This record gives sequence, structure tokens and C-alpha cells, in this order.
Amino acid sequence: MVSPETPSASISAQRPVAAVIAVVERQGHLLLVRRGNAPDVGRWGFPGGKIEFGETVFEAVVRELREETGVRGQALYTMDSVDVLVPGKGRLARHHYVLIAVKCRWLSGEPVAADDALEARWFTPMELGSGQWDLSDRVMDITRQALQP
Repeated sequence: MVSPETPSASISAQRPVAAVIAVVERQGHLLLVRRGNAPDVGRWGFPGGKIEFGETVFEAVVRELREETGVRGQALYTMDSVDVLVPGKGRLARHHYVLIAVKCRWLSGEPVAADDALEARWFTPMELGSGQWDLSDRVMDITRQALQP
């Protein structure tokens, strides 16, 4: 029998954490937040967070969008998923998040950083591609998908 203290037991008990990111476009601009917490502290990414037990993906993305930015949105469809693996010791991940990217329609509100966001603002795709912003992984991939007709 494997004791709870052995690495193989603790690894097998870990599970990826399901989370959402809101991909909100308004007049050719995309809404991003600068993260205040790990992972990605200080980097710019789409607003979002963990899905709560009993909450649908669409409910979670609308809630997280409102909590982080004050913006009201309507979830339209799931776009993509992003694996975020936070390194641990050796080859093992300390944390594993699966971010579900959801395209959202802007309904109302101007972004104000709240919850765990340090800043919130609208960006043009050109600004995001300029290289002057420290972006979270896959932001540009998801930006391209979001702006496809």
C-alpha cells in the first residue's frame, strides 16, 4: 500500500483545475487584465478564473468577467482551451489549470480593475502584437481566433 506521504500518492490525488477566460471584443478592441495573483502575476491576459462547483462554463465566465472588470457580458460560444502548467520540483507540475476560452459579447460597462486584477483595459490587436506588453501564453493565438469573421 502507498502511504499518503509518498510522491506517487500525492500526484495521483491532484487534478487539473477548470477555469474560464472571457474573450470580449468591442469595436475591434479586446479586454485584458493585468494579473495580480499567480500564475502570471503582472502579465496581461483575458479576465477569468476558476469555475465554482455547480456552475456552468457560461455562468462562470459571465461572473468572472463582472468580478474582475465590472463589465457585463453575454457568453456566446467556447473557442479554445489553454493548459497552464506551473512548474514544481523536477518534471512535475505544481499546479495545472485548464482555461476554457469563451467568446463573449460586451453588454455594458467600462473596465475597472477589481478582484485579483491590477489593471483592466481595452487593447487593439496591433497594440497586443507590438511586443511592448508582457502577455500571458496564447493571448495572441486567442486574439486571432476572436477576430476571425
